[in-house]
Amino acid sequence: MQITLDDKTVGEGASPYVIAELSGNHNGSIERAKAIITSAAENGADAVKLQTYTAATMTIRSERPEFRIEGGLWDGYTLWDLYEWAHTPFEWHAELFAHARACGITCISTPFDESAVELLEGLNAPYYKVASFELTDLPLVRRIAQTGKPMIMSTGMADTGEIARSLETAREHGSGEIVLLHCISGYPTPIAEANLKAIPALAEKFGTLVGLSDHTMGNVAATISVGLGACLIEKHFTLARADGGPDADFSMEPGDLAALTRDVRDAWSALGTGSLERSSFEDANRQFRRSIYVVANVARGETFTSENLRRIRPGLGLSPERFDEVLGKTAATDIVAGTPLEEGHFERK
Repeated sequence: MQITLDDKTVGEGASPYVIAELSGNHNGSIERAKAIITSAAENGADAVKLQTYTAATMTIRSERPEFRIEGGLWDGYTLWDLYEWAHTPFEWHAELFAHARACGITCISTPFDESAVELLEGLNAPYYKVASFELTDLPLVRRIAQTGKPMIMSTGMADTGEIARSLETAREHGSGEIVLLHCISGYPTPIAEANLKAIPALAEKFGTLVGLSDHTMGNVAATISVGLGACLIEKHFTLARADGGPDADFSMEPGDLAALTRDVRDAWSALGTGSLERSSFEDANRQFRRSIYVVANVARGETFTSENLRRIRPGLGLSPERFDEVLGKTAATDIVAGTPLEEGHFERK
């Protein structure tokens, strides 16, 4: 199964597609946002992802307790204040998309409401991401699907029924080119909570390509995920965690991204084809396997024994699996010690 994201094939036969998530790590500076995009391109990402919302499209300004975050990275923030801090202004988008094109990297976004979809359609976004928190917003899923473009859908917090309903909506109204992303919506996610075996389980249950939206620290989870079938890796990215920002604490730095792109692509290359045939890469070393050698001079008519035959390296004689068969046979010719045993060296009854 394959789909095309922008100009790149994703899925069977293709190395993992890597998305660097800019999110709110621009810290309110469009120049910093551009620098993050440049660095993502330089360190091997296939795409960079924005988030398209405003505080007003996400929530309302309220001091009621349910609008205030308790615990975690954003403890004490109201939802309004968090999104006001972290959002990427709509008026930046055109410039950021143009900058990404100049850097040779695909730019996409996660729209959080219909107005965001309209903005991104005007910028010819090549495909869309549905965030875990919006997966159950079926009207939004429907509107994104109606663009006819591929969709990446994160599954954090969702049960199988919610995933199925969102997928049904996307398939009914869209192109059907979908990648589900296994996701644990914890920031950061402890490695023991990564539950990577969900990747093949999602693929089997829903019949889609599956990737990983990774919030763990380091590259272990992402690298292992490739062996479990992940075709796409998404991970938050910043220039330096020490600079702070809404998502800085669980974001990669440039060196981390370079390592990630290398590691997941090496992991994919290491999977190979699954063939049980001997690799041609091993041909040069076949001669150093064991084989049967004559280790003492043998005269014609003499019997082969464990005294004049041994199983040694190199591998130019008969296979050692035939050693017991050859013992007790009669030499058909004189043989000098150090000669690899061949079929013509013994008489057949």
